[in-house]
Amino acid sequence: MVAKIPQETIDDIRSRTNIVEIIGQYVQLKKSGGHNYTGLCPFHNEKTPSFSVAEDKQFYYCFGCGRGGNVFRFIEEIEGLSFGESVYRIAEIEHIPIDDKYQQLSSAESESSKTRQLITLHEKAAEIYHHLLMHTTAGQEALDYLLKRGLTEELIIEYQIGFAPMQREFLEKIFKNEQLSAEFFADSGLFVVRDDGQLLDRFYQRIVFPIRNAQGKTIGFSGRWFETPDFPAENQPKYLNSPETAIFNKREVLFNLDKARGAIRKTGEVFLFEGFMDVLAAWQSGIQNGIASMGTSLTQQQVTMIERMAQEVIFAYDGDNAGVEATHRGIELLKESSQLKVTVLQFPERLDPDDYIRKYGGEAFQQLANHGRATVFAFKMAYHRLNRNLANENDQLEYVEVLLNELIEVDSLIEQDRYLTQLSTEFQISREVLQQQVRQLKQQGRQKRRQQHQQVVKDVATPVRPVAPRKKTQIEKAEELLLYRLFHEEGFNQRFKSLPIHFPHEIYQELYVLFDTYVATEAEFEVARFLDFLQDEHLRQLVIQIASLNVPIESSQQETNDLIRLLQSAGIVEAIQQKKIQQQLASQQGNQQLELELAMEIIHLTKQLKQA
Repeated sequence: MVAKIPQETIDDIRSRTNIVEIIGQYVQLKKSGGHNYTGLCPFHNEKTPSFSVAEDKQFYYCFGCGRGGNVFRFIEEIEGLSFGESVYRIAEIEHIPIDDKYQQLSSAESESSKTRQLITLHEKAAEIYHHLLMHTTAGQEALDYLLKRGLTEELIIEYQIGFAPMQREFLEKIFKNEQLSAEFFADSGLFVVRDDGQLLDRFYQRIVFPIRNAQGKTIGFSGRWFETPDFPAENQPKYLNSPETAIFNKREVLFNLDKARGAIRKTGEVFLFEGFMDVLAAWQSGIQNGIASMGTSLTQQQVTMIERMAQEVIFAYDGDNAGVEATHRGIELLKESSQLKVTVLQFPERLDPDDYIRKYGGEAFQQLANHGRATVFAFKMAYHRLNRNLANENDQLEYVEVLLNELIEVDSLIEQDRYLTQLSTEFQISREVLQQQVRQLKQQGRQKRRQQHQQVVKDVATPVRPVAPRKKTQIEKAEELLLYRLFHEEGFNQRFKSLPIHFPHEIYQELYVLFDTYVATEAEFEVARFLDFLQDEHLRQLVIQIASLNVPIESSQQETNDLIRLLQSAGIVEAIQQKKIQQQLASQQGNQQLELELAMEIIHLTKQLKQA
């Protein structure tokens, strides 16, 4: 059996945790008045914020997808954890100790258990590799190399950089000595599994950089081959990354996100680098909001992660052709799928950021990073020059035509004016002619979009209309408002019990009974705590919807009178509806006598309803 975490412990952790601070690590929140914060929902794609966090009530709710809950529920959903694990995760973030006996996992949580075990293996491997680099003769040469490259010991310790020795059975022996579970060795990605089942270290003779997830847990490594006279590179790849595993998907990982997140949220900006060494060099130079993708082109998953934290992306890729091409691909991806502002750092002499810092110093890099950002169009001007001979007239005209097509994407009229002047001056083309060409291109673009829209309409034979959610009746709205008052006004429950009303619908009555049971044993009512008390997920979501109602803070006597009138009449309304169904059935069966009797009853009930 799993040792259940005591309710007192859960309550203590929740009371010491601010949900805005926790969710703010995953979602860029903005204050929207009072105690409420809004942002883009992390559970579904949206461009307009519909995700709300109530700091005073300590719960969140998305008006778009309907998800909501307290801080534990958020961590459950965002990290895919069980409830018990989410409690542990929050305690870990807030540095609140919990007895280890409650950390046991049931078989139903085996997938989460595997994740935990794989992370344990990677954390241990990072610890071992780092110790070898910093404290052994085997790692001394690699340490000297890193220090010569300009990395300080403080930075090496901060990032737990390590060294994997030239031994293919080293890590397995250490793991076994530490009595770590061999069940997960083969799936960890830390080993190469031979046909006969033998495990060999994947990383050897490499300087290793731990790759951490957004929560700072090690989930993989990138190893740089450390070439020496005894160990030449030969056919070895310069960099070797962990393979895809249950905890590592390179499309969903951004190197240094765990450390950079605070600076990104503070500035609203993120520097996007190609390599780990660039991120580290920038960090040492004072630019601590830098991240890097995992050796591949920027992915949509990574863009989505960035969108939740920043308003602007600054591309700081290498200055060589490959880096310029990667920058262009990234810009195009963001243009298609994101509202993020984009600027570019263009490094001279085809340098990468690390080389630039080593050559010109950290202060020069800071100046470039803060004051040397180029617009996307300025980057495009340089990009489209790469494979053209602008001494050739045909290439000149083609180049201008391409740039004018790019220019129509620029929203700022000031920017457009500036670049038109530059093109006119450089290529001795009348500015009026260039402007006229831009107008024609815009007109062609509008016509093309109109034709595409018409084609879409033509192709869709039976357009699919979104199904609108069922509108609540006046009675249901009254029941929800009544529950809202019960949740938020102390003493309202005693007043309710003295009123001649009840909840006509079973689900609201069930929720009230649970509420009444809860407040009978608790000193005070908290929505966040009540959510843990409820076992049914549908009831939890209903509580969140009710608690998120936009109604006056306090009830009035008129509101109470209206609620009484509506709910007292609920039985009459339902009786009328039942009589009408019976009347229709009698009509279909040709029973005129019954049909007439039912009509008289409906008239009588309608009079009662008007008098209510």
